[in-house]
Amino acid sequence: MVIPMDELDFGPPDYKEMLSPTLEKNYGKWKYHELIKPGIFKHVSETGDEVHTVRTGWPKFAASETINKICDLADKYCEGTMRFSSKHSAEFIVPKEEDVEPLLEDLKELGLPVGGTGNAMHSILMCTGWVHCHTAATDGPGIALALYNELFPYFQRDDLPARLNIATAGCLNMCGAVHCSDIAVLGMHRVPPPVNDESVSKECEIPSLIAACPTYAIKPKMVPQEDGTKLRSIEITAEKCMYCGICYGLCPGLPLANAKNDGVAIWVGGKVSSSREGPAFSRLAIPFIPNNPPKWPEVVAVVKKIVELWEKGARPDERMGEWIDRIGWPAFFELTGIEFTDKHVDDYIFAVRDTNVGVKVRGSEMK
Repeated sequence: MVIPMDELDFGPPDYKEMLSPTLEKNYGKWKYHELIKPGIFKHVSETGDEVHTVRTGWPKFAASETINKICDLADKYCEGTMRFSSKHSAEFIVPKEEDVEPLLEDLKELGLPVGGTGNAMHSILMCTGWVHCHTAATDGPGIALALYNELFPYFQRDDLPARLNIATAGCLNMCGAVHCSDIAVLGMHRVPPPVNDESVSKECEIPSLIAACPTYAIKPKMVPQEDGTKLRSIEITAEKCMYCGICYGLCPGLPLANAKNDGVAIWVGGKVSSSREGPAFSRLAIPFIPNNPPKWPEVVAVVKKIVELWEKGARPDERMGEWIDRIGWPAFFELTGIEFTDKHVDDYIFAVRDTNVGVKVRGSEMK
């Protein structure tokens, strides 16, 4: 039986079909909300109804048994519904105030921490990392866990200058929101994938492989053999390669991972919020730190130091990037002890425009 495309391509389901009875009744009627304590909001409706949202941290990977347990909590306290946020938090919307404390006790028993709201460190956003992705230069979940182990108290506080968003991504494809987070840890490949000519010749569709490269770094190549024949293969122009991993996804003969040359870069100052100075992209702080699993101590130490300096020096409601803009990048590098190098120079095509309207680095000697 052939199903017509218009019956298959229906898109995501309507979220209104998944609202609890209380939320459906008060849809569009909410007057205000307030933060009761870290991890708990109260929402008040025009109808007089009140609900409480309880936010918990959530692991990147969870067993089906764990999912069943939190679904049981949703049935017990939340009219059979709960939600996962895009930042790896689980949220329980409780219609009865007297159910909040019992829910907190049950979450504590499951080992799920409540927090990540208001002026706190919110849940760390991460990609799938080495356990699943074939293009990862580092392990996003592994670094996130190492950061959580050191910075966890910030998750359950609400006395930071502003919210703190941290993200990790295993490569430049940025499945974690590293481009717009206060602090971001980004996996970095530094060399193009080596070409296994025999594998490329036997297992890969070379025209599709060449066409898939976004920077036109791949071109065909004939490789002479000892018996006088030639293998159809490819070669990669290193100067054009951007290490995206698309070629490896199409051809197993182009493995991108490189234990010696892969590592991470640290970026700071991004945000999505349009408040005050508007959204901003993250900017480079440290070009490269070698991978050092399983605890990445060098990465954790740098991130912790930046957070502590921001906490100490920022004004109320001042995000990481706004604090850096105010004190200036030379002061940021001096305070953190990070070396300023040529890698920090914004030399892409719109550099002049951005320099004219953005932060200027003055009085710093290029090293």
